[in-house]
Amino acid sequence: MLKWYLLTLIMRQKLQTPDQKRREEWVIWIKDKMDQVLKDDDTANWDKLCIYKVPHYLQENDKKSYFPQIVSLGPYHHGKDHLLPMDHHKWRALNMVMARTKHNIETYIDAMKELEEKARACYEGTISLSSYEFTKMLVLDGFFVLELFRGLDKGFSVLGYGRNDPVFATRGLMHSIQRDMVMLENQLPLFVLNRLLELQLGTQNQTGLVAQLAIRFFNPLMPTDKPSTKTGQAKTKKSFKKDEFFNPIADKEEEELHCLDVFRRSLLKPSLTPEPRLSRKRWSRKTRVADKRQQQLIHCVTELREAGIKFKRRKTDRFWDIRFKNGYLEIPKLLIHDGTKSLFSNLIAYEQCHIDSNNDITSYIIFMDNLIDSAEDVSYLHYCGIIENWLGNDYEVADLFNRLCQEVAFDLKDSYLSELSHKVDRYYNRKWNTVKAVLKHKYFNNPWAYFSFCAAVFLLILTLFQSYFTAYAYFKPPKPP
Repeated sequence: MLKWYLLTLIMRQKLQTPDQKRREEWVIWIKDKMDQVLKDDDTANWDKLCIYKVPHYLQENDKKSYFPQIVSLGPYHHGKDHLLPMDHHKWRALNMVMARTKHNIETYIDAMKELEEKARACYEGTISLSSYEFTKMLVLDGFFVLELFRGLDKGFSVLGYGRNDPVFATRGLMHSIQRDMVMLENQLPLFVLNRLLELQLGTQNQTGLVAQLAIRFFNPLMPTDKPSTKTGQAKTKKSFKKDEFFNPIADKEEEELHCLDVFRRSLLKPSLTPEPRLSRKRWSRKTRVADKRQQQLIHCVTELREAGIKFKRRKTDRFWDIRFKNGYLEIPKLLIHDGTKSLFSNLIAYEQCHIDSNNDITSYIIFMDNLIDSAEDVSYLHYCGIIENWLGNDYEVADLFNRLCQEVAFDLKDSYLSELSHKVDRYYNRKWNTVKAVLKHKYFNNPWAYFSFCAAVFLLILTLFQSYFTAYAYFKPPKPP
């Protein structure tokens, strides 16, 4: 029977056409692929995912805003040719830490080895680095980041670096490094940095210290000219809640994920803790479809001015805290510099990718994009003290905002500015406000116009009185004595 079965099998294979053989190979390949995907899903830990690759639809026209130019952190850009020169300085930082602490490198390698699986789960997609390469990357990149954080806080000379050091010094290159380190694809999990700092300082009670150092380090990127933190200053109990600045140690409802997440939280301080956009169970693609028709929060500056709406700078360091009252749209000052576009782009990308994040930064940027249609709109906001432009000309600022949200998925109902926008829109649609604005802009745009109007009204009143008394004397002449 066995011989007969083998003979039958051989005859079937010989009688099969090439198309039939190819079909069987396809079926086998598809089944193997399905089995592999099931295995990958079983081992995947989606709850830890927090560091994403920027979606192609966002980076298509502006890769420079999302991809590091000087230093790589994490696996996504590890080993790229134009970033390799900075690896030498990472090894310098590691040597400096070992010499300063007198520790053995094995201590840090073993610690990162324990965190490897948890750290890999933070990154989107498959990481091709071997266990050895991934662990080495965590140690090198982690100590590089910590040396920069501590050096800018305490002083690089205190850590042992020379005043003319090409990297570890407060000079022009530092701004470019800061810009690279706040990019979404260039992040390290915060628990990795926390663990390395705990081992370095020799204590187990450093919770929140890395987050505080990160906020101080990235402070020059803040889109405002006021300081982001006032740690260490005494406050009374009465004024603490009102004027409290962001404190990572006090904000422990959710664990910080990475430096971009910490920086974003510091930007939104100290507002009420926002609710997530939707829970994972309720989330639907329908709420994330990019539809430009659904992104018009408000009219542009020129149109609002024609409707009688006035603009005023609101004095606060919370650049997103916009208010509308009595016809005045009060907007805090926004500082536009050469790092603003990259910063906002990566914050938007993070809010687009991370489902547990709200969209407050995206809402603000879309609101400003609606306000700014032209260089004239930017010029007027600058005149009102709302925008401070360090880019050179108003057209560049208008182009910046008009490009930021071209392909962004956004739901108007999920915006913290939706209610304010409705108030502005109701005011805008009142015809009497438009009439008043037109009269003011066209006929009463200077003090002499008011003077001429008053004089004309006065003369008109005198003429009416004169006509009245002339007519009165005609119809009712005085009786003869």
